[in-house]
Amino acid sequence: MATLGSEVRARRASLSLSQQDLADLAGVSERFVRFVETGKSTVQLEPLLAVLDTLGLELSLRQAGRPTASEAASETAQ
Repeated sequence: MATLGSEVRARRASLSLSQQDLADLAGVSERFVRFVETGKSTVQLEPLLAVLDTLGLELSLRQAGRPTASEAASETAQ
């Protein structure tokens, strides 16, 4: 969650949004945004997805220990 929090914080900053601005736009509390950015591991998925969508980010899944398709293609090209 720490990596996710760092990405959310960086994207929010790049858009010149305060935590309150982001919260208002995503329909969540400022406290929730703060929890996401600090890597709290128990945040709820639906509000998290609203925050990510507001920032133009998406969450993706991959099988643990396996590279994503783009990582595999990059390794093959080298």
